[in-house]
Amino acid sequence: MPYPKLSGEEITQRGKELYDNSIRSQVETAQNIGKIISINVETGEYEIGDDLIITSRKLQAKQADAPIWAGRIGFNAVYAVGGTLIRTTS
Repeated sequence: MPYPKLSGEEITQRGKELYDNSIRSQVETAQNIGKIISINVETGEYEIGDDLIITSRKLQAKQADAPIWAGRIGFNAVYAVGGTLIRTTS
């Protein structure tokens, strides 16, 4: 198994930057709010769906070693354990 090209911190930083600077305005629509977005932080390609595993695997089918960042469209986190998700605004 190859070593990751990017650290977890780098993937998070790049993912958030890509989402905030170039993807958010395209995907934060009424029909997408609450859905999962997975982003290949090397290519900028993304998949939107209801399941984190499925969106990530679609990206991995295109690039097996894709560094992937995921988020929930319109919210501050993908999942909330013992708390609540907070709706964000653009």
